[in-house]
Order: sequence, then structure tokens, then C-alpha cells
Amino acid sequence: MSNKNFSSTKKIAFSGLVIALYTVIMYFTQGFSFGQYQIRLATAMYSLSAITPVLIVPLGLANLISNTIMGGMGIYDIIGGCLVGIITSSIVYAIKRLGMNDWFIILPIILGPGLLVPIWLSFTLNVPYTVLAISLCIGQIIPAILGVILLKQLKDKI
Repeated sequence: MSNKNFSSTKKIAFSGLVIALYTVIMYFTQGFSFGQYQIRLATAMYSLSAITPVLIVPLGLANLISNTIMGGMGIYDIIGGCLVGIITSSIVYAIKRLGMNDWFIILPIILGPGLLVPIWLSFTLNVPYTVLAISLCIGQIIPAILGVILLKQLKDKI
């Protein structure tokens, strides 16, 4: 999908679809998306920003919406989750823009949420940063791999 052939209306519609899909995935997987090992399958969708940078902000907003509706950890988690989504999606786009192999996208999907989210969760939950970072990085391994597989399946079709 070339941004030149992507009208404003299509960008808005596509962004809305991605936000809705992210939120629905989070809703149906919230049982294991918010535990000690946060396996957030929806974060696999961060890989879609490699297809078009149009999705960078919507993916952050999707995280904001899901944390608002289902998170329960307060304003830091809501705003922080949005920023993590934007930062992670931006790094995914940068990896693709630099022409790197798709498998490098695993790194920001694991390390973005895995190293940034514990910044506020550690003082919110009174749990050491290192413990949270390790458990969140472990939980992001499956979504990161799924993200690359999703990208490989969709990049020529969208």
C-alpha cells in the first residue's frame, strides 16, 4: 500500500478498522493480557506499521482505548500505553524503512513494551523494575513472532 495511493478517507477507515480490531483482540484475550506474563496478542499488530506509517498513531490510540476499558491501572498506564504503542510502532516502521529484514521487527515488539511499561508499573505495583521487565519481555515473545508472521502474510495484500 503506497501512501500516495491512499486517500484521506481510506487512511481514516483503515486506521479505525485497526483500532477496532486491536481493541476486540484485547477484549477476548484480556484473561492473559494483564497478568504476570502479559501475553498481549494484539501487540502483534504493531508490525502493521511496517506496511504504512499511517498506523503509528492509531496503534497508540488502540492501546490507550484498551487500557482505558480493560486495564484498571490508572492514568499512567493509559497514557504510557499510548506512548509505548506509538514508540514501538515508530521503531517498527524505521526498521522497515531502513530495509532491514522483517524478523528484526521482533526486537521492538518485545523490548518496547517489555522495557517501557515497567517504568510506571514498578512504582504503581511496588515491584522491582527488573522483575517486571523480565516478565513483560517474556510475555511479548509470542506476540512479536506473530507480528512478523502477520506482516509477511499481509504486506503484499494491503
